[in-house]
Amino acid sequence: MRDWPTTAAALMRLQEALGRARPEAWTPSTSAPVVAGCFVCFPRGLRGNGARGDEAWAAANTLGAGREATTVVEGRAGAAYQAGLLALREGDLLERAVRALPVAPDVLLVNATGRDHPRGAGLALHLGARLDCATVGVTQRPLLARGGPPADDRGALAALRLDDDVVGYWLRARGGQRALAVHAAWRTSAEVAAALVTRVIEGSRTPEPLRRAREAARIARAEAGGTAAVRPRQAP
Repeated sequence: MRDWPTTAAALMRLQEALGRARPEAWTPSTSAPVVAGCFVCFPRGLRGNGARGDEAWAAANTLGAGREATTVVEGRAGAAYQAGLLALREGDLLERAVRALPVAPDVLLVNATGRDHPRGAGLALHLGARLDCATVGVTQRPLLARGGPPADDRGALAALRLDDDVVGYWLRARGGQRALAVHAAWRTSAEVAAALVTRVIEGSRTPEPLRRAREAARIARAEAGGTAAVRPRQAP
């Protein structure tokens, strides 16, 4: 696969192709797969959707088989945030952070959607195709999919549907907390995605590898003094 697209039109064409792809399904080959998570953050105080060139800190963390490791890379956003086009802003940064890990993961958790997307290929799926790695999306809410909430019990699930397809699940990490949206992505079904995320949730609502990646990215931002400079408003 070529470099990450740099225009919305090019990204949408690639997303359409990835959305049609049906790679071989992934299931854990061992009882303890190496699971990684990745996360990117930007300076505090950004206006609106941010902008191309915003400073960024991307981190990846891997757990499993005694292979814990964390990597952090610094860079610049490729674009402002646009729903459905997150790969323009974050894709390259996240790929660099994951590739810096000393051990390639068996499956990667991404703070983005997968099949729940206008073209069936959110950033979680796209990143998996880039890395040739099974991926699962984990977000606060779905993008387009709809479904009622799960029961208020740890591990409770409720299907998220896009048209007639189940593209993910609401997952209740623990009773009394908001549910997470867990997404089928590259080589993973909604069922496999939900089972994996349930397995790696520990004391926090966020799956552990993703929580550690988020923490590492935010620590790097703090150490760099990551507060956004005030940008002048541009004429429309």
